[in-house]
Parts: sequence; C-alpha cells; structure tokens
Amino acid sequence: MCIRDRIYDYPPVVRFQIEDDRVEEYARAADYLNSSRFEAVSLQHEFGIFGGPAGGHIMGLLSRLTMPIITTLHTVLAAPTGTQRDVFEQIIDVSSKVVVMSKKGRDLLKTVYEAPAEKIELISHGIPDYPFVEPDQAKSLLGFAGKAVILTFGLLSPNKGIEVMIDAMPAILKTRPDAVYVVLGATHPNLIAQHGEAYRESLMQRARDLGITDHVVFLNQFVDQPTLLSFISMCDVYVTPYLNDCLLYTSRCV
Repeated sequence: MCIRDRIYDYPPVVRFQIEDDRVEEYARAADYLNSSRFEAVSLQHEFGIFGGPAGGHIMGLLSRLTMPIITTLHTVLAAPTGTQRDVFEQIIDVSSKVVVMSKKGRDLLKTVYEAPAEKIELISHGIPDYPFVEPDQAKSLLGFAGKAVILTFGLLSPNKGIEVMIDAMPAILKTRPDAVYVVLGATHPNLIAQHGEAYRESLMQRARDLGITDHVVFLNQFVDQPTLLSFISMCDVYVTPYLNDCLLYTSRCV
C-alpha cells in the first residue's frame, strides 16, 4: 500500500507499506512478494496513487515480479500525455491480464493503447443487491425530511465539478425551494497532502456568495456501504457533474 506524508492504521493483514515517492521501497516490495511465493499480484491502478511522473515508480515493483500480474484499471484516459501513455503501456505490457469495468474502457485500451484483445477482461462494476427503501423513510432517518434531495458522493476533488452544481442551485431553487444539494465524501487524500482543504473551502465560499448555504450541505466523511446506500435511497436526483469525460469510464465515483 502507498502512503503520502501520512500513516494509516491498517489491520494486521497488511504486511508491507510503501512510501509512494521512494523508488527503493517499490523494489523492496517486489523482493517481499517474490520471496513469499505468492501465486499472483493484483494491482489496482489509479492516477495519483503511485509516485513518480504519471505514477511511474510502480514499474520498480512490477518489473521485478516473478508471478503473474492482474491489473485493474480504474481510469482509462482517452487523451493521455506522453508520460501517462508511456507508463500505462508499460503496465499493460507486464500484466498477464488487465481488467476494465466498462465497454468504453475496453475500447480505449484497444484503440488508444493498442492493448491485445486477449489480454483485456471486462468485469462490469455492478451494484449491491439492496432492497428498495422509500425515500421519505430514508430522508427522515438522515435529517432531510420534506426536502427534494440532490446527491453527489465520492472523494472530493476539482475534476468532480461540484462547483457546476452549486452554480445551478439558484435556478433550481426558483422552482423547487425545498431542494438541497448534499455533497457526501471526504476530500481526496492526495489533494489534502498538496493543498489541504482549499478546494472544499472554496466550494463553501461559493455557496455563501450565492446566498444558498441553507441548500448546500457538505458532509466531510468516509461512509461505509450501508450508510452510503441509505443516502442513495433518500436522494431524488443523483448528479455526476464531472469536468473530464474520462471519469465516465472509471469503475466508480471516487
């Protein structure tokens, strides 16, 4: 697991950690995996997790492994930079299989990165099997009774486009004065490391400037799956105002 200027309280099952900007630790991790004789390695790849230009430090681990690598790609960029493409193609090359969660992601791997079709596996993301809950019941439990609830959830970062939705709220309130926009999720840890809570604070200031603070609710927290499903159950509209088309090809809202 990778960390950036912070320590996580992992359970005992986590046996090895990597400081993401220290190249030598990726090599040490590879030595540990090889010596432990694991049958395969599952890499969860997302931009911004691994150190080095475009996360290239991860190759210090992958290139040394002696077992098959199965890589799950959480984001497939349609227009990568040169460095992003180079690192991405190296990861694809050393992987025995690459897993995507959408047909669009599979198409991009073939057309943009020329990945071999036989190496790509499509496993649709799916949704939890959860019984229907009346929205009014969930609203009462979560403190939003009598409101028309608009919801966005996931780790907060600028590419999520939350400001677009905030800017739309005054127009929405003209016809639905009972509307409330709920932004559920902690700030992305990489953003915290670089800029603190500046982005969240700018969004809150935006709501104040528009005079709609009573209609925009920020819940700065991680939530477990049952709690998240309760929030989804209560919302009348779920919005994903992403600024980057590539986020539509990711495995989930993060």
